[in-house]
Amino acid sequence: MIPLYSNDRFRLLLLALALAGFCALPAEAAKPNFILIFADDQGYGDLSCFGSKTIKTPNIDQLAKEGRKFTSFMVASPVCTPSRAALMTACYPKRVGMHRHVLFPSSTKGLHPDEYTIADHLKSQGYATACFGKWHLGHHPEVLPTSNGFDTYFGIPYSNDMNHPDNKGKPPGGADGMDILWKDPESSLTKWKTPLYEDEAIIEVPVDQRTVTRRYTQKAIDFIREHQEDPFFVYLPHSMPHIPLYVPDDVRDPNPQNAYINTI
Repeated sequence: MIPLYSNDRFRLLLLALALAGFCALPAEAAKPNFILIFADDQGYGDLSCFGSKTIKTPNIDQLAKEGRKFTSFMVASPVCTPSRAALMTACYPKRVGMHRHVLFPSSTKGLHPDEYTIADHLKSQGYATACFGKWHLGHHPEVLPTSNGFDTYFGIPYSNDMNHPDNKGKPPGGADGMDILWKDPESSLTKWKTPLYEDEAIIEVPVDQRTVTRRYTQKAIDFIREHQEDPFFVYLPHSMPHIPLYVPDDVRDPNPQNAYINTI
């Protein structure tokens, strides 16, 4: 086997992103832009372009039609923290110390800022870099996205079913518990204490999970508009559809049986 060094790994990763259709610039553009959308706990077949008969996803379908769609994919881990560490570093999670399950609000570690991330790589090439969404690679200032190659960050530091600061006081889980929460949209503010960060500071506790998907998206759109004349990398790791599920009130289907479909 031929060893791959940091730059080699990221050249391969960037090539894969480009082939997958994440960039849409003229062929003569020297530095293509990258927008990486990452949905937490979404099923492979839960998009209509990948075979779903019950969930309609016309906008994602258009991306698939106009770009390139892959039907075989492997990840380094089936759970959040290790898989995100691999995505960010192009390393096996164990190589960067992120392999022992997921991080919690009480965790004291995170992705070490000395690790070389895809954001570090692109920033060194003159890219503006931003992360909008669920990080889950550490919530302390020294391990947040802004310490790992991103110019700016807006999002939650761990899963949306975790409470600041010690993960205590959460509502009952399981299917019945999730149905109760779905029937009560205000539970986003009354039952949870998930924090929202901007760069290194907590700006909202609890985050209103009904609106956070739209806010991540709007932040990404604003960043793209601001940097449309420059090369940019936007990492958009949505916290939905990880449970508990919430959507904006104006599009909410009150039937818990349709909660997942409604969220996608």
